[in-house]
Amino acid sequence: MRIAGLVLAAGRSLRMAPRNKLLEPIGGEKMVRRAAATALAGGATPVIVVTGHEAAAVADVLRGLDVTIVANPDYADGLSTSLRAGLQALPQGIDGALILLGDMPEVETSVLAALMAAFTSGSAICVPVRHGRRGNPVLWGSAYFAEMMQLTGDSGAKPLMARHATHLIEIEVATDSIFEDVDAPEDLARLKRSGATS
Repeated sequence: MRIAGLVLAAGRSLRMAPRNKLLEPIGGEKMVRRAAATALAGGATPVIVVTGHEAAAVADVLRGLDVTIVANPDYADGLSTSLRAGLQALPQGIDGALILLGDMPEVETSVLAALMAAFTSGSAICVPVRHGRRGNPVLWGSAYFAEMMQLTGDSGAKPLMARHATHLIEIEVATDSIFEDVDAPEDLARLKRSGATS
């Protein structure tokens, strides 16, 4: 099974302004680089990083990583446009895509490995779960790519989960990292207190 990684890293960091949260250091690495490196280490191939806000600066910190960078000119129109840009950049023959968020730097490779191990076909949707709560990243089978391309606004593919609930595979994981995104300064401060940020 060929599973690609899509790292969505185009957001404007409105709640962190004027700082771009994706360029903040987490554990000695810029946040977006850490997310992309996790996708690579987890075995996704190819890994595509979708940029938008401060695209040149984001691309610069990814230098040296074996990733494909795709600029989304419509990033201000919301997350769905980045998802679409990433899907359009996928090569032929991809069975599934791991959708990773650039502002979730604590996700571990073990989570990605568990999702990929549970992925059985292009019609599967694999989602990590902790104590009954679903998190990210989500591994989407290629059967849903066309529907994902039709999404609009600032939401991801979550609405499709309810529509295709019978194909959903929940994988219990032993980490809260699937919930830990960095949206606001207090989120970054929490990571600093935990010792993750340098």
